[in-house]
Amino acid sequence: MKGDVGSVERVRARLAALGLACEGPWLLAVSGGADSMVMLDAALDTIRAPDLIVATFDHGTGPSAAAAAALVQQTAASAGIRCVRGSASRPVNSRDTRGTEAEWRMQRWKFLTQTAAQVGAHVATAHTRDDQIETVFMRVLRGAGARGLAGLGASSPIARPLLDITRADVLSYASERHITFVTDPSNADRRHLRNRVRLDLLPAVEARSPGFGLELLNIGCRAADWRAQIEAVALTFHMMTDNAGLHSFARPPLRVFPVASLRVLWPPLAARAGVIMDRRGTERLAKFTIEGETGQAVQLAGGIEVTLSREAINFRQRSPRG
Repeated sequence: MKGDVGSVERVRARLAALGLACEGPWLLAVSGGADSMVMLDAALDTIRAPDLIVATFDHGTGPSAAAAAALVQQTAASAGIRCVRGSASRPVNSRDTRGTEAEWRMQRWKFLTQTAAQVGAHVATAHTRDDQIETVFMRVLRGAGARGLAGLGASSPIARPLLDITRADVLSYASERHITFVTDPSNADRRHLRNRVRLDLLPAVEARSPGFGLELLNIGCRAADWRAQIEAVALTFHMMTDNAGLHSFARPPLRVFPVASLRVLWPPLAARAGVIMDRRGTERLAKFTIEGETGQAVQLAGGIEVTLSREAINFRQRSPRG
């Protein structure tokens, strides 16, 4: 395949902008696949080595996963930059078609966030425009609301410098620069929803309705803008935190809103308290805000208890039972 110099320059420009975005080291999440190895190569050309740390995670799924992690370590060592390698705490059952993707993602993100905190770095991943299209499509299939439809474009402490770069551009860059990468065999396993979306569903819909992928990108952009506006409104509500880890919001300013508005406000409000809301919990909390009485409590997913005092709505992590 003939290389496209334009692809190389576009990718390098995104990484150069990343290096200028903020001070301090960047922790690059590098899996050993094409996208992340291209991100690493471009970062090495545009960001000072002392400002780069590489993180790679071996899911323990077989020789390909181990080879990918080893490749990342070798590449980082050759460039003279630090590499932190993580491993799955326990093997994931690859035959569990429902739980595998979620558990892989959970283990990987836990490793990344803990490593970033330890080294005091900002995290950057190699998600591409194609990943965003797939994510929005999957959220549509699952009936997500506007907040979820923002997908990877939502405001986040995680930087995604390649989010407007296509997968084709990434592969063109890899060809031009002779980048070595490992292709994960699980990427062809149609038991995983993302692979079915990538290999079957999206191509079929795009063939029937050309431009469908671009429309999904537009939906994601509009949802991300809406989400940013709602989060700006949520920041106008003061959150109080005590030494025991109790997070509180004044109840009277929230009770003036109807339930429909509280469904929109509570997810970003709760996120400030470190609470991730699911749809059921959001509905319950919206009604509880208006209808609940002082001293009552509701339980949310993740071991979160919400109580009402006379003037406040309080979030607390429940203590584990002995």
